Parts: sequence; structure tokens; C-alpha cells
Amino acid sequence: MTLLPITAPASHLDLHRLDPEVGGWGLKVDHAVATAAGDTYALSGLRRYRPQATGAADPAEQNFDYQLITRHGSDGKPTATAVFGQAVPGGGPSAIPRGDGATLAVLPDGAVAVSSRPGSTHVLSPDLDEVLVSWPMPWGLESQPGPGEDPFAASIAVTPAGRLLCMTSEYGLSNWAGAHPNIVAVSEPGTTLGPGRKPVLRAIATLDARTDRQSDTGSFAHVRYGDEPVVRGNRPSPSLTEALSELTGTSGSLYGYLDSKMSRPAALGDGLFVVPVFGKIYRSTNRGQEFSFALVDDRGVLQGRLGGLHLREDSPFTGFDFTVVADPHRARAFHLNRYGLYAWSADGALRARVPTSEKPFKALVHFALLECTPAGELLLAHRKQHLLLSVPVPQELDDLAAAVETALKGYGRERTALKKQYSPVNWLWADSAATVNHL
Repeated sequence: MTLLPITAPASHLDLHRLDPEVGGWGLKVDHAVATAAGDTYALSGLRRYRPQATGAADPAEQNFDYQLITRHGSDGKPTATAVFGQAVPGGGPSAIPRGDGATLAVLPDGAVAVSSRPGSTHVLSPDLDEVLVSWPMPWGLESQPGPGEDPFAASIAVTPAGRLLCMTSEYGLSNWAGAHPNIVAVSEPGTTLGPGRKPVLRAIATLDARTDRQSDTGSFAHVRYGDEPVVRGNRPSPSLTEALSELTGTSGSLYGYLDSKMSRPAALGDGLFVVPVFGKIYRSTNRGQEFSFALVDDRGVLQGRLGGLHLREDSPFTGFDFTVVADPHRARAFHLNRYGLYAWSADGALRARVPTSEKPFKALVHFALLECTPAGELLLAHRKQHLLLSVPVPQELDDLAAAVETALKGYGRERTALKKQYSPVNWLWADSAATVNHL
């Protein structure tokens, strides 16, 4: 196992005179990915808000809301940090607006894509010093795309053959305002994404087919079904909502899949994907609500679900942990929520369940599962201590519990070493070594 600090540039902390012992600030780790060579990119958000500081001119008093991507070398040392999401005091506007639900992907050529809802994608150089190309899709309540809107995807995952597995958004769904993630689509093998290279995505699944309000002006040319853009009835059928309702016998149920949502699809291989779908979220308790980690192939056929989960005892609605990550090189999928860490093989069979109720694994409730690396390691972020833990996954998934126990036992030792190196205050890890790039 290895442990990396999710750092913030000391220069920015000094500029804003951020005192970690004074409230009003927060840091959240959103996502992390790794390269085959062992480098790691971590995406986080650093913000400060104090009502009395609204409109302040002095950077030492100003509220701020930055997004950060930090690259760690294979030796674990931070080498570069990209700062974006808002203008730095004294500088120009950020080339990348702040995005919700942002995630990263390392593209086949080594560039880094950051995507966010409802469909913005920005491609950065591997050294995080340049924005190579942007496809923006701002959030809003409009019923169709606005001027200059040119999205790519709300999320991207890369398969071993270089296919881009994407989640894209649509306008005019049901009675909702704005654009919402609704399509799962893939590119051809060996796809390149960059300046002048925006590949066609072939739709393989639709979440919600209630599209009577759509018009041709609300479609996007790069997301296609057959030879035409996805719009109104030109889309994969049946929808995931319809197929899962039939599979689970919940059609017409208040706690079924009507008005369901999906989170980032994960690639189990070049032709098999996991699409997390979860039912409508209510103000009261949602534990026991319907959810499915659907298995969809590249022909758009629903092959079943990741099995072995109980709607209540294994519910991801507690804590709203809907992320599924996959290892496409070894055909495995993983999920972590407040009740356990789960592992499946590509046939959907549950191969391991590590319960958080047992003493050796209680600490797992403090972690979020972010990604699986090309080396087959799970990346988990501690929500409070802002540390990134990598857990090697054994060849036999029956041994996963032992591997997790070993990693958690080593966590305290590695954390102590990092505390001696960084001297964090309230788990804010300030770094002066990495090159800081304002994008």
C-alpha cells in the first residue's frame, strides 16, 4: 500500500492567509486516477466562505472556490498542481469554469481529461501546464443549448483498447429543466481526443426515454445512434429505466426506477460496462430504495446486474455512495459504501464482501472509493484527513479482506511519516515543491 497527501499550494494559502484553525474553509477530494507508469493525478476542491467576507477586495479576506489537480510522481512526490475554477487575485479569468461532479481520465496519449456535469470536457497536458482544448457545457435551466455550447461528455473512462466510455447529457427530458446525464456512449478503439479531434460517440444505452419535449436543436452531432444524432425516438431501446423496472418487477412502484439517476459508467473490459442506476431520492429515508449496477455490453444489451446486494442491508443510499469502479484489465468491479467493500467478477457474481461492521474494517466508513489503477490497485480517499490510500487487490478476490486489513493497519504508520514531513494543521497539507499552474 501507499499513502499520498492531497496537497494545496502553499502560495495560495499564503495569498489568502488561510488559517486552518479558523473555520469557514473546506477541502474535498473528488477523484483520482493513475497512469501505467505509476503517476497519480488527484482532483480536489479548496474553498472558503464567510458571510462577512462577501465582496471583499483583499485576497486575505476574500471567499474563494478553487479546483485543483495535483500530479504525484511514481515516488509519491507532488510535481505539479493546476489551479482553476475561478480567477486568482491579480490574474485573468480561469480557462476552466468550476464544474460539478468533476472526474478525471488519463487518455491514451497521456493527456488528462477533466469532465463535469452536465457535459463539459477540458483536455490538459500531462504536466498540467496547458489547456489543450475545451468543450464547454455550462449548467443552466434552459430547454436547449445556448450560444457557444459545444459539449463532449459528463464523464470519461478509458478501456484497454483506447475506447472512450462516456456519459453524456440531454435537454428536454421529461418535465425537467436544463440538461441531465442520460446517455451511455462509446467511441471506436484507438480513439484520440484533443485539438481538432472530437470523436463520434455511439449511444448504447438511454436512462430515460421520455423525450417528447425535445427538438432537433437540442441534439449534439457527436453523440449518435445509427447514422443520426440522438434525439427524441432515435436512441437505444428499451431504456435502462424500462429494462430494470421489468427485470426487478418494480414497474409502477413508488420505489422503482421512474425518475432514476445514473452515475459514472465504469469499464469492465472493451465491450462490457457497469452503469450505476439509482431510484428517486426522497427527503425521508431512502434506505431500501431500488438501485442497480447494470451490466451493459457494447451492443446495448442489458446482460444483468452486479449481484449479491440486499436493497437495505447493502444500500448505497446511506451516505449516497453510488460509485462503482472497475479494472478492465482483469475484468473486476468494486463498490464501497457505509456497509462494506464489494468485489465482483465480470459475470456479475459477488466474489468478496468486506463488512464495515467488523472491527478490522470499521475505518472503511471514513473513505470514499475513487478509482482502480492500471496496476489493479484501489484508490480510496479519507474524507477528513485528505489522504489517498492505494490498496493492492490480490489475484484471488477471496483474499481481498486480508489485503484491506493489511492496508488499513499500515495507514497509521504511513500517516505518521507524512505528518512529520508536512506538519499539517487540521489535515490541510500545504506543499511548496510542486510547480503551480494557473489555468
